[in-house]
Amino acid sequence: MLFKMHRAYQPILPCGNKYLQQKWDKASYEDHKKRIQTAKPVVDTTPPLTYDHLHLKLKKLKLEKERLSIIERDNRLLLEKMSCIMRMKGRIDNKNYYQAKSLNREKRERELLRVSQENHAILDRITKCEPQYQIQTWQEDWQRVEKYMNNISRYPRGCCKLQNQKEQKLNKNSPKQETEKKR
Repeated sequence: MLFKMHRAYQPILPCGNKYLQQKWDKASYEDHKKRIQTAKPVVDTTPPLTYDHLHLKLKKLKLEKERLSIIERDNRLLLEKMSCIMRMKGRIDNKNYYQAKSLNREKRERELLRVSQENHAILDRITKCEPQYQIQTWQEDWQRVEKYMNNISRYPRGCCKLQNQKEQKLNKNSPKQETEKKR
């Protein structure tokens, strides 16, 4: 059967013997496949090398271990304190005999004393100072102006005291009337 298969084979180039041409083409094809299998790629697609010291971070593990040991120690201390409290039946010792001390108290006191002395000196200067305004002359000027107003007005202020009293009574009564209207 293999013997007759060469008759159906159609070579690309013209040849004298189809059987031999098929054999040679098959051999060159197998050689081509073998070279493709063994060929090295132009682009390196292999994953990079992994280094253990980059993935296994010893310093981080050490710090985590220290942190856990500190937490464990604190938990143990808290447990001891709680057991002590349970044994003592809840008595509390929370008295603080420490008096707070300020490092700059003396300086602040000196500054406060200096400011209060300056304020006292300013107050003394203000109280000893003579006023610049002359109230007596203001009053005299106002009386003169009132006199002029009375001279030029149609109804002088002192003459119509009765009218002023009526107006005051009306003003006093008007709020009472407004409250009655609201009710």
